[in-house]
Amino acid sequence: MAEEELLANQNDYLEAGIHIATKVKSPGMSKFIYKVREDGLYLLDLKSIDSRIEVAAAMIARYEPKDIVVTASRIYAIAAAQKFAEIIKVRFIQGRVTPGTFTNPLRPDFIEPKLMVISDSRNEKQAVNEARQVGIPIIGLSDTDNSTKFLDLIIPANNRGRKSLAFVYFLMAREVLKKRGEISSNDEFKYQVGDFELKADAGRQRIHSATASAAEA
Repeated sequence: MAEEELLANQNDYLEAGIHIATKVKSPGMSKFIYKVREDGLYLLDLKSIDSRIEVAAAMIARYEPKDIVVTASRIYAIAAAQKFAEIIKVRFIQGRVTPGTFTNPLRPDFIEPKLMVISDSRNEKQAVNEARQVGIPIIGLSDTDNSTKFLDLIIPANNRGRKSLAFVYFLMAREVLKKRGEISSNDEFKYQVGDFELKADAGRQRIHSATASAAEA
């Protein structure tokens, strides 16, 4: 696998742990698995990850920003996906998508996106259901244990790790801007991978808020 064919340096991919998956394999993820480690963890194929990120960026670039929605529910995914949405200027939904958000025109928060990007099909099941009901194409980050049912484009990746999620969304943001013609080279992209990572103070605050909410429930 030649590095010049990849969107990023192969070592950067490996250091981010983007290819380190789980010990569980769903049927739709088998084709993206490179091998199994001695400890039982599946390893994803880097070339597949890289090519799917590029295809996803091209797909996103074909839509108007106002017609795209990005969702995330896990703490690390929220930080990365929110930064991604900010940079490419699309709508971001944190946490669970309320039933009827895409399907009930009478709701005050009703929206009609034409493309959705999700970070985890298990935690964003309601978002997938909403999109499926109205025929919205779905791009989904998927680990080996994720269901790929109803996903139109799968991006195989470790979608739980802080560095992995930051790296995926960093690359997608950069490639979307390039394919839109907003930047012409990687050097013009003014962000770093660290900009997509959850900062320590913000992480403590979110964990504290989540704990407080659970205690009050």
